Amino acid sequence: MFWYALAASALLGQHVSAQNMLRFACSQLTVERADPLVTPGQSPAPHTHQIVGGNSFNLTMEPAKYDPPSKSTCTTCTYSEDFSNYWTASLYFKSPENGTFQRVPQYANVGLQQDGGMTVYYMPYSAKNNKMTAFKPGFRMIAGDPMSKKNNRASICHRCLGNGEGFAPCDAKDTGELPNKYCPKGIRATIIFPSCWDGKNLDSPDHKSHVAYSNSGGLGSTNCPSTHPVAIPQVMYEIMWDTGKYKNNAYYGANKQPFVYSFGDGTGFGQHGDYLFGWKDDSLQKAMDALPSGKCANANCSVLKIQSGKDSMTCKKAQQVVEDVGKDGAWISQLPGGMPVTY
Repeated sequence: MFWYALAASALLGQHVSAQNMLRFACSQLTVERADPLVTPGQSPAPHTHQIVGGNSFNLTMEPAKYDPPSKSTCTTCTYSEDFSNYWTASLYFKSPENGTFQRVPQYANVGLQQDGGMTVYYMPYSAKNNKMTAFKPGFRMIAGDPMSKKNNRASICHRCLGNGEGFAPCDAKDTGELPNKYCPKGIRATIIFPSCWDGKNLDSPDHKSHVAYSNSGGLGSTNCPSTHPVAIPQVMYEIMWDTGKYKNNAYYGANKQPFVYSFGDGTGFGQHGDYLFGWKDDSLQKAMDALPSGKCANANCSVLKIQSGKDSMTCKKAQQVVEDVGKDGAWISQLPGGMPVTY
């Protein structure tokens, strides 16, 4: 059973109306080497990303000029007013036998219908007196660091499903690193974004300094720092990697596991997520304002427009950077871009 249903009173009750959150599916839009935040205009970007959301995703998306709601004709997300883009690194299996790579398939999270992609959350953890400010047009941010070799389990974590699950996301049973044991029901990767904003800047040079965690990282509290006093929705991604078919005891053990992220990280510490706001008009603010009333929760928010899973899965975009990224279980000789694997 999914964690939030079990933990609403015990874990989330300490936060104002935190059990009333948005939790919805976003199917795969495209998989390619593109990154309009870190390497805008660069074709190709250094490593592969899986992208979800509005189909206006582009190599360059200047915040003052590029308006996703007006440029998109469809979105892969449950809420049809959400043309934001969300992206993370892809995960690959590296064959211990011959060193070739296979992109790990994905599956839908509990209770949701989607084609690859991820589950997206908007949570009111740092709201005081039910007051929370939705993101503004042009807002963007990043969580995690692809260059990191340090354990940051509070906000970047992995859960080995079917082999010792935890409770809340990024709890003591989760690991910052990729699990070194076989996970028969898959690996759930979680990326938790900051929940406090400086109230001024829509972005910053490192895409992080304009936002802050309300604690040491991870799920928020109502104590935003004075430098970032504005409570914003805490965004969280969950990606379900279908690792069940990689069953071989020889693959796993002390400091050993066969998976690597698309940027060459074999530890998992460098997993990261990018967020680019694109909700239409004031729809996100309406949803956040409705959370305390219970009219807006999970994938059934009455103040938002909901599309069918079929419609969200129909929204696709062809690669702008055309290359083989390991489609449909195909094996490739190296990670896209020739990224070397490091541990």
